[in-house]
Amino acid sequence: MTTLAWPLGGVSWSCMHTWQRASKNTLWCLLGCSIGDMGTILFFQLTQIPWPTLAIMALAIVNGLLTSILLETIILSRQMMLKLAFKTAVGMSLISMVSMEVAMNAVDVAMTGGARLTLWVLPFMWFAGFITPLPYNYWRLKALGKACH
Repeated sequence: MTTLAWPLGGVSWSCMHTWQRASKNTLWCLLGCSIGDMGTILFFQLTQIPWPTLAIMALAIVNGLLTSILLETIILSRQMMLKLAFKTAVGMSLISMVSMEVAMNAVDVAMTGGARLTLWVLPFMWFAGFITPLPYNYWRLKALGKACH
């Protein structure tokens, strides 16, 4: 088994079960983040409201975080009371969600030159949004025993 002692505390990176669980958790987070993020970008694209790209992307990140927390709350509410589900969703993976959002929006701006959604850019945005937080999500599961779902 390969371990990495610093900075991640000797976590084994070869556990396929943990990679599968981290991947599943990351995909749920990606779905939640994508709804709010891409919905915001699409709204500005269709309405042509003249906001600066940075402002649109900042609002898209906030909306992506909110929809991801909402989705996680709904999923967790099947296992616990709604209030606890919400608190858990808010506290679980903010670092993961922020890194996902920033990666998706950076790819969008880099590939389209602004806050624009096109069918050809979506797979690249989703890939970046998935792969960026995946190692962190794996580490959270392995080192801390904490997961999004």
